[in-house]
Amino acid sequence: MKTLTPGEIALYCDVHQRTVSRWIASGQLKGFKLPGRGNYRVVLEDFICFLNQQKIPIPASLTAATRILVVDDEASYRKAIFRVLQQSGFDVMLAADGFQAGLLLVQYKPAVMTLDLQMPGMDGFEVLKYIREDPELTKTKILVISGLAQSDLDKAITIGADATLSKPFDNTNLVEAIQQLIT
Repeated sequence: MKTLTPGEIALYCDVHQRTVSRWIASGQLKGFKLPGRGNYRVVLEDFICFLNQQKIPIPASLTAATRILVVDDEASYRKAIFRVLQQSGFDVMLAADGFQAGLLLVQYKPAVMTLDLQMPGMDGFEVLKYIREDPELTKTKILVISGLAQSDLDKAITIGADATLSKPFDNTNLVEAIQQLIT
């Protein structure tokens, strides 16, 4: 779990360190005090949530290394997921089907992949099996985002998905699910 000091947060937000301490003390920014001297620390994910709530752009240096591959045959969902994740500072690539996803996985090597289950050709279940059987891709975290029944989402977990999210989804839940997978 990566934490930040008020001084580091002050540099990211271009404010004084005392301002950050006031945010924490007032509860605006979730933080905790270290035993002993009582210095504050903030978990990175809580800082990113704070930035999102305040509509402050997330510095690329906090998330730039996190590549995400979005796989969905529905253009509207693909674009919506792309927009939310890109605004949250992630490096995002898009695929419209399972075959395109397979090519981009090898080439792009994302840390996380969002995956729709119901796609023409190679469906999400087949993509899951392919990834979990390939030694070079097994470390890829997979967030299944689907409008199928809960039993299908449970089946996806059994096959190898790391987490699931039902369509339609809340943007905050999407970002939180991604952040949980990368920590």
